[in-house]
Amino acid sequence: MQKRIRETDILQTARRVLEVSMGVKPAESILIVTDTATSPLIAQSFFDAASTIGCEVMLMEMLPRARSGIEPPKAIAEAMKNVDVVIMPTSKSLSHTKARVKCGCGGARMTTMPGITEEMMVSGGMTADYQKVSKFVLDSRTLLSSAKEIRITADPGTDIVFDVQGCKWKADTGLCLAPGCCINLPAGEVYVAPRNAEGKIVVDGTISELGLLKSPVEITVENRFISDIKGERADELKSILEGAGKLAYNVAELGFGLNPVARMIGNALEDEKVGGTIHIGLGDSSTIGGDVVAGIHLDAIVTKPKIFADGKEVKPGGFDKKSNRNML
Repeated sequence: MQKRIRETDILQTARRVLEVSMGVKPAESILIVTDTATSPLIAQSFFDAASTIGCEVMLMEMLPRARSGIEPPKAIAEAMKNVDVVIMPTSKSLSHTKARVKCGCGGARMTTMPGITEEMMVSGGMTADYQKVSKFVLDSRTLLSSAKEIRITADPGTDIVFDVQGCKWKADTGLCLAPGCCINLPAGEVYVAPRNAEGKIVVDGTISELGLLKSPVEITVENRFISDIKGERADELKSILEGAGKLAYNVAELGFGLNPVARMIGNALEDEKVGGTIHIGLGDSSTIGGDVVAGIHLDAIVTKPKIFADGKEVKPGGFDKKSNRNML
């Protein structure tokens, strides 16, 4: 009985994603891309939900990629360019791939869901009201978009400065209704590919591929590239980055989590959206407005930061607990 109820709950979430977040209409073509390391129930729920809406729906399954940012098989990349909507519940992220960019250029609406689990489908960040989250995120982008410099500080030692002058801030609102758009789900962040970064970030949340940290990892950044990594799991992070090449050490992104119901669970897909956190992305920035193609993108999350825009402390929506009470 419990399993049947759970399947029903996941199906309801899948239908809500299609109708609300993706704006799917009858007769649209839908492609679901998944892999063998992701619960088949999730992809099947999207398939069934799209079918009941009246869509032309296809499901393609591949072997898991070795890490986030590796391209999907050519057959899947080609299929992505020839549909209206692409749903990607996979174990590794396809967000920062050429296939995703080309898909958007073809006009498809896309959501990537790397690391999504059955539990995440029915709780936490996925349950947010994305009509409200969208306003929340867009207001925060407006707050930050005129800044030339962002400084982040946090205990026990984070102090890093980002040059964002002239950079385009992007919003992951949870609503993907325009041709060519791409969102994460769970969603809820505003982010930018910085021109430069200098300083130190002490990661006390989650790092992609490593999960929730038991002790902090200290990352030193010089001229936008990582120059040193210290901490209990430093060697693991170095090994992942070295395996992808020197461009993996690029500080590709500065992001602000703004989803008031997202939880810190050890999965970067949800953890980077937690309200009141910031994250830096490492590696590829080419898909978010930057100039580095690295074939990898990892996120490192810092909890309880202070944010200064051009020397003045600011609090984007998710950092002001009073302002988001009506969203809980």
